[in-house]
Amino acid sequence: MSLYALVPVFVAVFLAELGDKTQVASLLFATDEDLNPWLVFAAASLALTASTGIAVLLGSYAAKYLDMVPIRLLAGIGFILIGSWSVFTHFKA
Repeated sequence: MSLYALVPVFVAVFLAELGDKTQVASLLFATDEDLNPWLVFAAASLALTASTGIAVLLGSYAAKYLDMVPIRLLAGIGFILIGSWSVFTHFKA
């Protein structure tokens, strides 16, 4: 596997995390004068690494059993539904 094969993974995760509630939480923790910003960074990085590790393990395990399920299609439909719900609730209010 080449390093270039990892670029889409990096870009997708990086873009997905921009403005995520995880970043907002990290930003709020970093504003606390009692907390060292580098320790906030380390803790947030460790948390993201741990949750990503769990997702990768579950994904690689599930891949053995879900080869016939169109996961990308289902994920895409799920994101469309969540986005539609967000737009609907925005205009409903």
